[in-house]
Amino acid sequence: MLEKPTPMMTGAEWPYLEILVRLALSLALGLLIGLERERRGKEAGLRTFGFICMLGALGGLLGAPFALLILALVGVLAVLLNVQTLRAGQGAELTTSAAMLVTCLAGVLCGQGHTISPAAVMVIATALLAWKERLAGFSAGLTESEMRSALLLAILAIVIYPALPEGAVGPWKLVEPRAAWVTVILIAGIGFVNYILWKLYGTRGTELSGFLGGLVNSNFTVIEMSSRVVATQGAYVGTAYRGILLATSAMVLRNAGLLLILAPIALLGASGAFALMMLANATLVLWSYRSGAKSTAEPVPEIKLDLPFSLPLALKYGVVFLLLHIVGGLTQRHFGDAGFYFVSIVGGLLSSASAVAAAATLASQGSLSPVTAGTGAVLASLTSIAFSMSFVLRTRERRLTGKLCTAMLCIAAAGAAGLVGWPFILPLMDPLLR
Repeated sequence: MLEKPTPMMTGAEWPYLEILVRLALSLALGLLIGLERERRGKEAGLRTFGFICMLGALGGLLGAPFALLILALVGVLAVLLNVQTLRAGQGAELTTSAAMLVTCLAGVLCGQGHTISPAAVMVIATALLAWKERLAGFSAGLTESEMRSALLLAILAIVIYPALPEGAVGPWKLVEPRAAWVTVILIAGIGFVNYILWKLYGTRGTELSGFLGGLVNSNFTVIEMSSRVVATQGAYVGTAYRGILLATSAMVLRNAGLLLILAPIALLGASGAFALMMLANATLVLWSYRSGAKSTAEPVPEIKLDLPFSLPLALKYGVVFLLLHIVGGLTQRHFGDAGFYFVSIVGGLLSSASAVAAAATLASQGSLSPVTAGTGAVLASLTSIAFSMSFVLRTRERRLTGKLCTAMLCIAAAGAAGLVGWPFILPLMDPLLR
């Protein structure tokens, strides 16, 4: 018995506007990566990648069998490309071949109606191709200790996390092991990423070094810059002043980011204070530039930071976080918000990142109100600023200590004004937020 032929697809099954949008997106994404290959003089360039992505989109529109067939054809095309380059004595085009397969799969996603995922994949792929020299130089400069740090971070995040028990444990149900471990990995991961950024860009300017160093560890950055002032007998005051201010702003930005990730509603109550502190910091730095205090003859400092990740550092974050989490929860139960604020201030002396993470976790679990958690995070940040100033005062350099004391008082006043005034402004914004 003969099978009935498959009927032709009607216009209702292939809506013209939607199909055109999918094909246009696939073409744009193919041209994006093809432009980078064309610029480098590769055999497969702008038109080739545009065709490949549109072919993938057509395969996604027609169904899984056609998508697999087109992917296989693109694989054959990649093989032919490598054969041609090998015959010409130019070596194998493995990177371009992999880019062709990724482009085809992104086109399939476009054909299936996806938008964000194929666009994100193609932007990342284009960035990997465009940053070839920078990535190669970075990987060549990695040390064995830095590689072990990366592997250890991956093991702690991927291997240990699934083995931890779910839910709250302990007699008071104050600790959730998985939530605590995620917070520790998050803090360490932020430091790891910013260590990489510091290693890539840290020697290009004092201000950039100060900002990136502050994202990793603001206290270490302040110590390095303060010691440079002592070593140069005060010749480094202007540059160290701006570098320490930017390190402080990086610490404030990092703490606000932790709140945003772990408890966004808590950041809403503290956003006024964080925003005013950042604004005061930026104003002071810009005023320093405009006043002509910058000297081009001043040397760029070499900030010596610890390894991007180490087990003792992870354990330190974990212990401090757990202590602040437990003590903060208990003091809030027995002494109210004032007890939690005291714990936040003490936590800012140990690790402002851990103190902010503990406040955010308590808020996300419902053990603490978002306003109280946000206030505690601001207090921990202000305490960290005061603690950093103790390293500056040890230099006994009057010009540096005088300028920084004035600047830090302005930043602290801005944060205090944000804490006091923001609760009155927030209700007025409620209709806009709704």
